[in-house]
Amino acid sequence: MATKSSNPASTGVKMVTIGPEQAGQRIDNFLLTRLKGAPRSLIYRILRKGEVRVNKGRIQAPYRLKEGDQVRIPPVRLGDRAVTTPAERVLRQVEASILFEDKRIVILNKPSGLAVHGGSGISYGVIEALRALRPDAPFLELVHRLDRDTSGCLIIAKKRSALRTLHELLRENRIDKHYLALVKGEWHGGPARIEAPLKKNVLSSGERIVRVDPEGKAAISLFRPLAVNPTASLLDIKLETGRTHQIRVHATHEGHPIAGDDKYGDENFNKQLRNLGLKRLFLHARRLVFAFDDDGPHIDVTAPLEASLHDVLTELKLEFHE
Repeated sequence: MATKSSNPASTGVKMVTIGPEQAGQRIDNFLLTRLKGAPRSLIYRILRKGEVRVNKGRIQAPYRLKEGDQVRIPPVRLGDRAVTTPAERVLRQVEASILFEDKRIVILNKPSGLAVHGGSGISYGVIEALRALRPDAPFLELVHRLDRDTSGCLIIAKKRSALRTLHELLRENRIDKHYLALVKGEWHGGPARIEAPLKKNVLSSGERIVRVDPEGKAAISLFRPLAVNPTASLLDIKLETGRTHQIRVHATHEGHPIAGDDKYGDENFNKQLRNLGLKRLFLHARRLVFAFDDDGPHIDVTAPLEASLHDVLTELKLEFHE
């Protein structure tokens, strides 16, 4: 494991011992992970100047780290490019949201409104908060993503080997992902398999939007009604593919847009639900079920709905039991 080190934006030289999880990683990529917010040009400059040393010797960007290597990281001024430290309130929120943790992964109940990572005008997200909470953790990386306004189960890998395995499971559709969505209108009939290819588009305004398009990528969602009335329906949605905005677009395509969806939803329905207390997108990654290998135990994690969403269901007289 890496030795304890201080904040990368501080002024002191840091010495880091490479553990098994970093072994095999290129030194430039390792530094990008350690020096959050640093541009690649800065990384390559300090490598060229010999300010970064491995076992007291100069190395080049393609050098691959070995277990036990001693890496000298020089003092670096990141200035305005440094990632903002998450607020204490956010750190407490993320810490309290952890549902499951072992030596390989962390699964947390991501709050609605918090991005999974910083970027595009967002100073920080879940991954930056978790890294701030675990400064000595040698490896913390997102396994998948959730939209900023979507809450629920989010997996972070604590080992590179776990990240590789989970990406393989995702590609092979061997992770059961179930969502809860409150949609407009009365859902007729039972479960439905929605197969509608999706394509990303950019509007003239620059806004990115996803549409059903025969030329798009294959996308499959399984919709199952849990509670239904003439105003709204609560659905369990299982994903067989993981396209951007897949559930939101498929729901609208079926004539049942998700409550609180400002991009793909129904304005009048959203207003009606706001009057009942809904202040966010009603989409929640409720449950994850998977196993790392065929012989291993299943990991089965459920993220509870926040109280405000339960209150909306109560107002609509839609009974749902966690």
